[in-house]
Amino acid sequence: MFKSMKVRVDEPAIRELLEYAVMFDPDALEDAARLYREEDTYQLFGYEEEEAGITGIIGYRVNASQTLEIIHLAVHPEQRMKGYGRALVLLALTEASPERMEAITDEAGADFFRNIGFQITGFWDEVAGEERFRCIYEVEENEEDE
Repeated sequence: MFKSMKVRVDEPAIRELLEYAVMFDPDALEDAARLYREEDTYQLFGYEEEEAGITGIIGYRVNASQTLEIIHLAVHPEQRMKGYGRALVLLALTEASPERMEAITDEAGADFFRNIGFQITGFWDEVAGEERFRCIYEVEENEEDE
């Protein structure tokens, strides 16, 4: 079941998934947890099954131009390649009804987003000192009604 995880952000299972999303950076993990704990505009949803527990999370915000910015997306390693990542993106689309979706990610993330229909553009991130990828999905009106 897809549900909000904001109030559960400090639970070990949620923090473990956030840790995957921030590449095991302890400072980034604390920043992410604080973001969802304190900022009303940031949403954190997860997919939870009775037997498997929380299989994945998606953290996002919808900005003033109605773009859903995917901030964090993670699926538990044992549950990957089963469609949970795609399901989380689609469920966020349904929940927020944005005009477009966007994510900034690394090469592996870009491959995932490309496979689910996003347009990918590479760019050099001066701060990180590495290539990053902007992933964009333009939402068609009839998709929001599904």
